[in-house]
Amino acid sequence: MTEILAVQGLTKRYGGMTAVDGISFTLGKSRATALLGPNGAGKSTTLAMLCGLLQPTAGHVRMAAAEREDRRKRIGYLPQHPVFFNWMTGREYMRFAGELFGLKGKRLEKRADELLARLGLGDAAKRRIIGYSGGMKQRLGIAQAMIHEPELLILDEPVSALDPVGRRELIDLLLALRKETSLLFSTHVLPDAEELCQDILIMNKGRIALAGDIEEIRLTHRKPLVTIVSEQPLADFASTLEKHPFIRSWKLAGSGKELQLEVEESQEARPLLLAELARRAIPVVRFEASYSSLESLFLEVVGA
Repeated sequence: MTEILAVQGLTKRYGGMTAVDGISFTLGKSRATALLGPNGAGKSTTLAMLCGLLQPTAGHVRMAAAEREDRRKRIGYLPQHPVFFNWMTGREYMRFAGELFGLKGKRLEKRADELLARLGLGDAAKRRIIGYSGGMKQRLGIAQAMIHEPELLILDEPVSALDPVGRRELIDLLLALRKETSLLFSTHVLPDAEELCQDILIMNKGRIALAGDIEEIRLTHRKPLVTIVSEQPLADFASTLEKHPFIRSWKLAGSGKELQLEVEESQEARPLLLAELARRAIPVVRFEASYSSLESLFLEVVGA
């Protein structure tokens, strides 16, 4: 994997409180990475330090081939709560953002118009931002983050304030963007991470709890599961399962009519469980063999 950014021992303290505690990781070039973690894990603080907007207490951030220049020139950033000058039009705001990065003249005009059109804001370019919807503002925030053609695009909770339609539109946009730039974004929506990203970083209490290629992590940590749903409560049936060595654990859900089993090997477990259900004449509605999800791994890692 070609590295675009490396973090070593990154730490941020506020008085006696440590928000980020000596984390180290790398981001791959032309890859999308999701930064996951519960509230207060240190995600936003980490992103702000990567962007150069917050000075770390200790540690350093190195961007490939940018040792002697300000890495902020090569990073695009959308904060969790972007702030706009509502009296500006979308086009005026894009010009303003471009000028901050030293763009000017026809190059700036062309780049601004291209991005506004690409992000579905071409028809609204001359409208004042105060009249934009939440989804439009989010797209404008991404457009300004891309104005200088960054090598790394960092987005802090980009879908958190969007309705389902706006979220789907933004996910489709990010799927297109990851083909042309490296992407790092924080999110609480785990299915978005699975759909968009090749890599994940899971933070908890200011530290990296798990990091790596999402497929490798899934294969390494996945657990065979069997779910049984019945027309009647399954508590009595569940209490008899401890005699089977392939049962790791079980729990009841759905008013006791849904039984979720973690098993050693689902291929061995399925016929035995089906035979036991048939012998006891339990009215089964659903019998499903699967593997643990990224969400269950996340909850396990953060201790939820």
